[in-house]
Amino acid sequence: MIFTAVVPLIFFSISSAIAQVGSLKKLGRIAFYMAVVFIFTGVVAALYAIVIVTFFPPGQGVSLYLTMPEKVSTASFSSHIAGIFTVTDFSKLFSHEHIMALIVFSILVGLAVTCSQEKGSLFATFLQAGEEVFMRVFSLIMYYAPIGFFSYFAVLVSDLGPNLIENYVRIAAIYYAASLIYFFVAFTGYAYMAGQTTGIKLFWSNVFLPMVTSIATCSSAASIPANLLATKSMRVSPEIYETAIPLGSIIHKDGSVIGGVFKIAFLFGIFHLNFTGTPVLLTALGVSLLVGTVMGAIPSGGMLGELLILTVYGFPASSLIAIAAISIIIDPIATMLNVTGNSVSNMLIARLVEGKKWLRIQSNSAKGIPNLNE
Repeated sequence: MIFTAVVPLIFFSISSAIAQVGSLKKLGRIAFYMAVVFIFTGVVAALYAIVIVTFFPPGQGVSLYLTMPEKVSTASFSSHIAGIFTVTDFSKLFSHEHIMALIVFSILVGLAVTCSQEKGSLFATFLQAGEEVFMRVFSLIMYYAPIGFFSYFAVLVSDLGPNLIENYVRIAAIYYAASLIYFFVAFTGYAYMAGQTTGIKLFWSNVFLPMVTSIATCSSAASIPANLLATKSMRVSPEIYETAIPLGSIIHKDGSVIGGVFKIAFLFGIFHLNFTGTPVLLTALGVSLLVGTVMGAIPSGGMLGELLILTVYGFPASSLIAIAAISIIIDPIATMLNVTGNSVSNMLIARLVEGKKWLRIQSNSAKGIPNLNE
């Protein structure tokens, strides 16, 4: 049900946000600083992961018998790129499998409303009303969502638990510990950069809802409604978070960047290769950024990202299953970093777009917004 509600919510929130900006110049400013923040935090996450795997090699002591997967995707790169932005029919546009195409369409609708000026005002009102309605729908779904969340985890542990724990306990322990440290230290630092002590208080008092939703659903897309509510309570302006949250859920994933470095280091470990040297580490940095950003926008991009790792370093195709299992193990906390990383990134974007006084600008409009932990 969450995936059902999130698709129209993405359309209404992005289109409405762009329509409300009014100035194309300001919209360009938001897009520029959004790219700066996403790249900056992604690089920091990758460098942090490289340091961690250098001191704690995740593949150490792992013994695996690798076999060829039954089927490996052979689709061309151009086909994957086309799949990011296009669909063959309008009805397919409103599907969680084509979110990037939906985002592009929503941006075009928002721009069209802005260019229409007075004639587009009625449609802009409709977009705002649609966003409000589907936020209410999400709130209703969340009343019974915990039942489905716990059922999902019960099945996951039952099916995958014994085999995964036996061979991957070390990488799981290192990744989860490193992720928690990054979550508390890096995100606190980003919140301070955005709004000093007030920014820290706003972030930690409102991040609980998207954090829990992301862990339970293991989906950045399904966490969009929770993240919209959280960033609203963090006093980020709607014209920023209603665009940056849906887009960031696709192309800005700190947890996936860290996971990409861990997968590379894991393969180096099981094949007894040295994960050292400037060329190797710089390549790992670049590949992990691609895995966590560009590949996230492509349908089935997770598998494509893993194939990219094998191709760049020349690992055999039989090792695909080894790093695919890692994705399953780290998925909950990786998604949590992806989602909450977007929350704090929106605070940084607001700081850059609106200046040092962005919290004051939003303080009046934020009156009456409840603390999400209450």
